Amino acid sequence: MPRGDKSKYTGKQERKAEHIEEGYEKRGVGKKEAKRRAWATVNKETGGGNKSGSGRGKKDTNVSAKKGGRIGGRAAASRSKAARSASAKKGAATRARKSTARKSTARKSTARKTTARKRASR
Repeated sequence: MPRGDKSKYTGKQERKAEHIEEGYEKRGVGKKEAKRRAWATVNKETGGGNKSGSGRGKKDTNVSAKKGGRIGGRAAASRSKAARSASAKKGAATRARKSTARKSTARKSTARKTTARKRASR
């Protein structure tokens, strides 16, 4: 079978590649590059071509699908200094709040254990 032959892909894989390709084209990627990226994504998620039929092939992963929408790289650079600063302060406040909550939970569980030991020793 020649490289790049798509005859061993399922209908679902082909539809998925087509959908991903359209997304890349909407974002301004060339037709040929969009197609290459789409099939690379399908291969990464599904492990390459699978023969159709129930129970044949490997389970799909959604690794690539989970990457979208994150702010990072160029997207972060295009945000204003004030927006980045506000975001950092919000994150710091959340971490501090959760840390305090974890500490109080740990104290409560330690207190419960001590009380249980005292009762057991009586």
